[in-house]
Amino acid sequence: MAAQAESIEVPTDAELLQAQADLWRHSLYYLTSMALRCVVDLEIPTAIHRLGGVASLPDLMTALSLPSVKMPFLGRVMRVLVNSGVFAADNESEPGMELYRLTPLSRVLVHGVVADEHHSQRYFVLGVTSPHYTEAALGLADWFKKDTEPPVPSPFEEKFGVPLLDEKTALLDEELDDVVNQGVAAHDNLGIATILRECGDIFKGLESLTDCCGGDGTTARALVKAYPHIKCTVLDLPKVIDKAPADGVINYVAGDLFHTVPPSQAVMLKLVLHFWSDEDCVKILAQCRKAIPPREEGGKVIIIEIVVGPSLGPVMFEAQLLMDMLMMVNTRGGQRDEKHWSELFKKAGFTDYKIVKKLGARSVIEVYP
Repeated sequence: MAAQAESIEVPTDAELLQAQADLWRHSLYYLTSMALRCVVDLEIPTAIHRLGGVASLPDLMTALSLPSVKMPFLGRVMRVLVNSGVFAADNESEPGMELYRLTPLSRVLVHGVVADEHHSQRYFVLGVTSPHYTEAALGLADWFKKDTEPPVPSPFEEKFGVPLLDEKTALLDEELDDVVNQGVAAHDNLGIATILRECGDIFKGLESLTDCCGGDGTTARALVKAYPHIKCTVLDLPKVIDKAPADGVINYVAGDLFHTVPPSQAVMLKLVLHFWSDEDCVKILAQCRKAIPPREEGGKVIIIEIVVGPSLGPVMFEAQLLMDMLMMVNTRGGQRDEKHWSELFKKAGFTDYKIVKKLGARSVIEVYP
């Protein structure tokens, strides 16, 4: 007996053509990422900046010492990135004679420039598009099929045998470890001036603050510059603190936030918790709660993290969801919605919280003991 053919709803001609275009876009988005990695690796944003902010293809080929035979191909890469908003170009120019300009996105990719509030995101791009990251993502289907006892390792950890952002990562690949750490530092420091301008009231009246995982103290120094009365302490691992500048402005403490947090009126966790599982977040938050006084005495934890939700519009929401995927593939952490955050605060012994303000895809949250 012949098997009965299954039925399926057939889209209209218009729907089918749109579906085909959407399929191309979603299947090939990785080429936009690779094009971005290419121009960052070639330092094209920096070259345009050094050429006065405007550059043609011949200008770029000369400045970067690229073989002239490759100029048409670079034009195709730039066309993709103009379309995606990385660069701007004159629409009326003849093919090959376009003048390329920086956009806000490509300005944060300019490297080697020392200026207030500028933190180049070059290493963030090189890290998240690295072969290790992409190889871990390519193994997602196999990772889902494998039955694993909790705590479940990330696809990255399962693939390479070591966690990301761990002392063991350098044993896997020293260059990857260096690029990722520089990328995380630049990513974390981007926008701190905006936070101080838009949410400065959360720091007013504070006498002391501990910045957990504060790295070389870039954020703490910006905070002290804006509010000189605050005594700032940076807590980080010994290997980080050993390289921190002894400037006399910031008190550096080598330690592990899972075990102890230096006492202060407020503790700040800026882009820290998304790297950790729920269980580890509760442990970290509990240590922070022990380090601060009661709410009546100004005690609070300041958290800067993504609060996932569609309220900021589809572009910001997509960015949040992609950052969650980045965490899922490469760490045991993730980005969380407000309900999820609320549950973690309660489990760690806090009584209340307030989302002070949403800044781009991130939020500033105050949590009270």
